Amino acid sequence: MIKPNATQHYLQSILMKHRAGYFVLIDPDQHTVSSCARLGELAEASGVDALLLGGSFLTTGLDPIVESLKKATKLPIILFPGSALQLSRNADAILYLSLISSRNPHYLIGEQVRAAPLVRHMELDAIPTGYMLIEGGTSTSVSFMSGSAPIPRDKLDIAWAHALAAQYMGMALVYLEAGSGAKLTVPSEMISEIKDILEIPVIVGGGIRTPSIAAEKVEAGADFIVTGSIIESNPSLIEAFSDAIH
Repeated sequence: MIKPNATQHYLQSILMKHRAGYFVLIDPDQHTVSSCARLGELAEASGVDALLLGGSFLTTGLDPIVESLKKATKLPIILFPGSALQLSRNADAILYLSLISSRNPHYLIGEQVRAAPLVRHMELDAIPTGYMLIEGGTSTSVSFMSGSAPIPRDKLDIAWAHALAAQYMGMALVYLEAGSGAKLTVPSEMISEIKDILEIPVIVGGGIRTPSIAAEKVEAGADFIVTGSIIESNPSLIEAFSDAIH
């Protein structure tokens, strides 16, 4: 169960209401302030449960984007940071990520230590999240930027052992990530293996291009589905994704 603080309590209510929850990921480098607001409005009207905001390589400030989203929508805005620099005090929460599939200490604990005083000062609702890169058929930005090899897609035992370690270390969520624009999604067999073992919710993202694929991942056990790149190119799909996931 998710620990009952503000944002996590909301996420738990989504799981009680629906079969699963749906997040739309907004990469600020792919949008203007106004286009982010329009996407937020569309997401809310289409039944999306929360907005994730962030990217592997951020070249713009987050504060103006968060402010515009706050005016445009009542959806929770959850930071999905690629580094300690990707913070905004106006967001509702932050996925406090540890890249547990990595052997690079900078993304296991280094960035987290740098960010901790800022997160406390900004009074952000921090959700401890075990972040796992899964082989998606192509090199991804997060793999390159973090210097981390993804878990091979056929190594189910390695994947569930990492996820279980995240739970034992007190993480509230596990995020299985094939990467933005991945050719292949996180294998459904891997999702099922992990869900059979874990007691905490699982987020799945990367390469999910159709509502039917999203529904397949939910059937496999995903608690939350994330779409990003496909929505940037075809925002009209949001409602269909929402219906399939819920």
